[in-house]
Amino acid sequence: PVSIFAQQEMWLPTDSANAGLAADLAERLDKAITEKRVWNIHGLVVVRNDRLVFERYFEGQDRARGIGDLGRVKFTSDTIHDLRSCSKSIVGLLYGIALHQGKVPAPEAPLFSMFPEYADLADKDGRSRLTVHHALSMTMGTDWDESSLPYADPRNSETAMDNASDRYRYILERPVIDAPGTRWTYCGGATALLARMISKGSGKSLHDFARETLFDPLGMGPTEWATGPDGEPFAASGARMSVRDFARIGLMMLRGGKAEGRDVVPREWIARCTTPTVSADELRRYGYQWFILDVAFGKPKGWAVGRLERMWMAQGEGGQRLFIIPALQLVIALTSGNYGTDDQGIPPTRILREVILESVPSH
Repeated sequence: PVSIFAQQEMWLPTDSANAGLAADLAERLDKAITEKRVWNIHGLVVVRNDRLVFERYFEGQDRARGIGDLGRVKFTSDTIHDLRSCSKSIVGLLYGIALHQGKVPAPEAPLFSMFPEYADLADKDGRSRLTVHHALSMTMGTDWDESSLPYADPRNSETAMDNASDRYRYILERPVIDAPGTRWTYCGGATALLARMISKGSGKSLHDFARETLFDPLGMGPTEWATGPDGEPFAASGARMSVRDFARIGLMMLRGGKAEGRDVVPREWIARCTTPTVSADELRRYGYQWFILDVAFGKPKGWAVGRLERMWMAQGEGGQRLFIIPALQLVIALTSGNYGTDDQGIPPTRILREVILESVPSH
């Protein structure tokens, strides 16, 4: 089969039946949309066994991080789209590349060893216990809240970070309120620190390093990484690319970090990113900037729930998702426009469960 890492015109499709999925995949999606169980989807790409199985684009309202309302957009395979917090998972991969190149410290290193300019903060309030591992796993234990407040609220920690005169001082001066390593707290500031270490170690901007070491080796088209008024990247939420290119990241991870036979991300780093470190909630666990969870599908038999498989997930505000199920050799890349809504997580979950996984034989 033709690799989808080749040029865009080499994305040769196969039908769902040949990929081991139900032949009515398109009908299942159309039904979910008609019944309003799924809404405001912008793009969907499904890859199985290295082949493009399904691709669909829509028209809808969109916004861009750092820019604002883009109006109504007709999406195509070439349209770049906000990934929002899926950017965190990309930064996690980039850190592993930089580590392999010797440009950033190991996870066990003291976090402040890369921030000597903030030495005045290092020994206060228990911060000397912080390591790079705590940033990678979002277990820093610092006072940070970007979950209970909308991003439009200036009290939201990520918004306050973006508005601070020095975003890195803002992150590093947060009080330590839990023992580092014991509790997961969703923290874009942790991702910003990782990105800053990558830039300091490589001497390149985050986007330039990403293009050189990850995006170009994967054969990606145009990409962007939004920056704030201070010129610093929105590391945790600013990546933009096409849905097809987003899917390339998932396929590379399925291949143990390889693309076209070349090592892009070290295999052992892929394993570390996708090995649970801490529980995020009742369903999700967290590795290094990646969510891990188990998904059930197939027809139950007796008390059994059907088939249960491990899934890796990048998750972004508005309904951006990258679902990777290694046992099925399945990648699902999805972009949406449900920004700022309480029910934004419903359409991606229903597409995963009711459209895609319902199409997978349970035997």
